[in-house]
Amino acid sequence: MNSSKPRVAFVGVGRMGRNMALRLHELHYPIASVFDVDRARAADLAASIGAPVAANLAAVTQSAEVVITVVTDDTAMRAIYASTDDSLLRGARGRLFINCATVSPAVHVLVERAAQASGAESLEACMASSIPQARQGALYLMCGGSRHAYERAEPVLRDLAASLRYVGPAGTAAQVKALVNMVMNINTAGLAEGLGLGAALGLDLTMLRDVFAQTGANSRVLETDGADMQNREHECYFSAAHAAKDAGIALALAHQANLDLPLAMATKAQFDRLIALGQGELDKSAVADLTFQGRGAPSTATP
Repeated sequence: MNSSKPRVAFVGVGRMGRNMALRLHELHYPIASVFDVDRARAADLAASIGAPVAANLAAVTQSAEVVITVVTDDTAMRAIYASTDDSLLRGARGRLFINCATVSPAVHVLVERAAQASGAESLEACMASSIPQARQGALYLMCGGSRHAYERAEPVLRDLAASLRYVGPAGTAAQVKALVNMVMNINTAGLAEGLGLGAALGLDLTMLRDVFAQTGANSRVLETDGADMQNREHECYFSAAHAAKDAGIALALAHQANLDLPLAMATKAQFDRLIALGQGELDKSAVADLTFQGRGAPSTATP
């Protein structure tokens, strides 16, 4: 093991956190501990890489020089950095926190202030990628925070990312990420309706997708989600629940800027419908099932 690499701990080892941890383990980083509210999930990863499961958040901080967090939402982010006995901020002096979850920009600002007050540093490293990229070390990362925190985090982040971009002060990377996901999700909902209408007209959807790819209808979403929508295969890479959450972040920013975003609002309504149907944990491609005739409730199976 390379002793020059910092000891790294992970908080939140779901789809993305787990694969980031596996990637760093593969590169011989000492993974000092892992923690997740789902103890079984943490134990499974720990067994895979020979790392301990931290008993609590304070133990995570004590175990490592760098703590990478990938939690679900604003509430979870506030909880792990709360002013309580069990918090990542307990004994945090000198630590570097790298926060990769998609949460509100204001929360990243609050976390940076709390970390600095504890003698630590915090950086937001927002991910515009999915599970395969996390595993391969090919993430696209947008970073916000102090220049010093970014430069300190850069060696670790370069082992996780194919592309790394410093955006600006705390909160700005989260703003950019919210816009990335807003446009992506609008594209997803639009593609779903285009393919759904094509199916209703009796068009060959494989042909239609090929035409889309050669024209102004092309998009990255067509590449990642088009076949899944056609074949009704919704294995989760980016959940409908996350799409709805991220749409809410973007709409809150629009409200602050006094902008009306009707497409973003309509898109959020579609993903909210999936959640109401109990299908929020399916991939966002399942939004197609709301448009395709005869599909009824979304399904992971191919009809």
